[in-house]
Amino acid sequence: MEKMEHQEHGENPEICLHVWVSGRVQGVWFRQFARETAEANGIGGWVRNLADGRVEAMLCGNLLAVRHVEAWLQKGPELALVAELESELEAYQGFEGFEVRADGL
Repeated sequence: MEKMEHQEHGENPEICLHVWVSGRVQGVWFRQFARETAEANGIGGWVRNLADGRVEAMLCGNLLAVRHVEAWLQKGPELALVAELESELEAYQGFEGFEVRADGL
C-alpha cells in the first residue's frame, strides 16, 4: 500500500521513496552507482547493504527525479543483475546530500 505525504502540492511534489533491491546487487559497485545517480539528479538520502543480500535506499527529492533514479535502480550498474525492486512512498524528509551508509549486516 502506498501512502503519499509531501511538502509541496503540484505536479512535481517533494517525496521520499524507500527502496529495496534484490538480485546480484552486492559487491558490484551498486551503492556507489546509486549515490552517483542520486547526486546527479539532485536526490538526497542514503543507500546501504543488508544482511539478506539486498540493497536498501532512501531517495528524497522531487517526484520526477526520484522516479528517474528508481527506474535506474531497476537496472543497476553493469555488473549487477537486479531480480526485483520494491518501493514504498514515505513522508518527505529533507536530507543534506546522499550517503553510502554502513552495512546493516
